[in-house]
Amino acid sequence: MVAAAAPTGLRNAPGKAIIYMVAAVAVLSAMDAAAKWLTAHYSVWQIVFLTRAVTLGVAVVLALRAGGLFTLATRRPWLHFARSVIALAMVITFVFALRTLPLAEAIAIAFASPLFMTALSVPMLRERVGPRRWTAVLVGFGGVLVIVQPGESGVQWAAVLALASAALYALMLTIGRSMTATESSHTIVFYFALVSVAATGPLMPWTWVTPQPGHLVIFLFVGICSGIGGFLMTQAFRYGEVSLLAPLEYTALIWAALYGFLLWGHIPGWPVFVGAAIVVASSLYIAHREARIARRGAKACE
Repeated sequence: MVAAAAPTGLRNAPGKAIIYMVAAVAVLSAMDAAAKWLTAHYSVWQIVFLTRAVTLGVAVVLALRAGGLFTLATRRPWLHFARSVIALAMVITFVFALRTLPLAEAIAIAFASPLFMTALSVPMLRERVGPRRWTAVLVGFGGVLVIVQPGESGVQWAAVLALASAALYALMLTIGRSMTATESSHTIVFYFALVSVAATGPLMPWTWVTPQPGHLVIFLFVGICSGIGGFLMTQAFRYGEVSLLAPLEYTALIWAALYGFLLWGHIPGWPVFVGAAIVVASSLYIAHREARIARRGAKACE
């Protein structure tokens, strides 16, 4: 296959990146809340199948607006496939976690993804991580334990799934870190949705429940939010650095607490806020250290 005619590439526009990121977090938080609502009525497999079928349509519309379906062509199909499989596993584990966990708690645990990214950068990117950042990683995972509060009965499996989803998210970002340099945002969304539909479609004869007419609107909403949110997130990282955008991702906890209260009457307890604060502080410290090291490297090359 041939690549899209117009090159994409990375750009430096912090203001535009921040706008994209704030919008992406708001849209994806609404998607998570709606997906959690659907888990009370439908299987995870059906939720993923129907919502990503809608996302597929959103990606096609975005491609048409960007110049035509030929913009979906790529020279990196296997990288798209690998990223899409990991992203699908991330979505499935997170939706399973949402069936049991309050929304704010699930989101707070997902904040551990930057910690996993630091750990994965050693074997996958051969980056050197110093003792300060390793200490921040350990402190961050201590914050996760504060959120989960493992007691005599052990850790909830739903919390383990949320943590696994965070690890998969980190792996997805690590593998696809360079994709925005050559791939358009709608192309990345398209292949993820295509793999999701292809993987979950064969399960529909055994898991299908005919949706109620009113519920179809929720499925449509989740699918559209997935497509638009994924597009906005990819655009954010196209225009801004990770160290700039990472703090904005943590605004998801505000949205999660709001939706959790409005839809289910959940009020997060102190462990969620204290643990999330520890995880966020650790992640921001790691981002700060990485930015300083990058600046030192740039000066050394001058």
